[in-house]
Amino acid sequence: MSAHPDLVKRPAPKLMLSIQQSLSGGSLSKRFGQGMSKSINLKELSQQLNLSQTTVSRALNGYPEVSAETRKRVAEMADKLGYAPNSQARRLATGRAMAIGHVIPRSIHEMMNPIFLEFIAGAGETYSEHGYDMIITVVEDAQEEGAYREIARRKKADGVIIHGPAVKETRHLLLKELNLPFVVHGRIPGAEETTSWIDMNNRSAFQRATDLLLDLGHTRIALLNGLEHMDFAARRRRGFEDALATRGLTPDPALMRRADMTEPYGCDSALELLESDNPPTAFLVSSMISAIGVARAVGQRGLRPGTDVSIVTHDDALSFLPNSGAVPIFTCTRSSVRYAGQKAAELLLKIIADPSSKPECLHLDAELIVGQSTGPAPAR
Repeated sequence: MSAHPDLVKRPAPKLMLSIQQSLSGGSLSKRFGQGMSKSINLKELSQQLNLSQTTVSRALNGYPEVSAETRKRVAEMADKLGYAPNSQARRLATGRAMAIGHVIPRSIHEMMNPIFLEFIAGAGETYSEHGYDMIITVVEDAQEEGAYREIARRKKADGVIIHGPAVKETRHLLLKELNLPFVVHGRIPGAEETTSWIDMNNRSAFQRATDLLLDLGHTRIALLNGLEHMDFAARRRRGFEDALATRGLTPDPALMRRADMTEPYGCDSALELLESDNPPTAFLVSSMISAIGVARAVGQRGLRPGTDVSIVTHDDALSFLPNSGAVPIFTCTRSSVRYAGQKAAELLLKIIADPSSKPECLHLDAELIVGQSTGPAPAR
């Protein structure tokens, strides 16, 4: 089933930007592409299935009391007959907004971050399959709490996803107060048992990546990390330091950087370090985009990646920036952020359908892939 997102800007009081992305289920070709055939209504669909209208409505809206087999049969018949539920009718019938909220504070810088966009693409696929819309609201940091309260007060969304949890995170406490279902993309330190979340094992991934470089003989390893007040970056740093400590090595603060994960950040940091009196022989980088900057700096210095300087990066498997081939360009730890978006959306919709369900989590392990950018440490 295909979905055609329509982005519509709407004014939102006290908010910088509110974007509603319509991701309604239903095939346009089936509804309009065959001689403008008349769509059937809920009553006619129920008659075709020999089920009550209530059962069919609940099946289409994912109620847990309807068996998975019945939900599947109803969905297949609806698709076959081109049934397109009226959004307003569904809202009235279910008492739900049939929308999921994403509130993005400016400090996270994620609206311009391709990783966020890839996550949204994955989540949008799941929303579309279940007839949900998506509301993205970008706010100044000081307005973030007000945005969540507005969503809860006006019932604009049935649940929200928390993005970019910080080491000192509090948004989950507010959402519990508002009784607004949520899932965390990442983890909140100290709240792993009481919140639902999906996260990559950042600590393990960077420990393995560091071990690979150490096994290749590198001891001067630079870490180009993300902003370390963010939980994912703090965990990656711990993984890096744990691997060094296991080998009896002490991390060198002069080789460690943290900033927004941009290409210029990677290039400028690498140039500065490579021009130092005791340059690193390897870089461990938190983003493919920053790693491209590191490779640019290595080239500008007349060096060869994988021979003179090794590079290992994290790869979120961005669809528009593939690190592919029989031997990928970069050695990387890989985990699909698009898949994380799909699964986070599934988990949130499950919570919305059954508010009494216990918190669930999904801990994803990154795959370590050896590419062209790593090799033995060069002789000094």
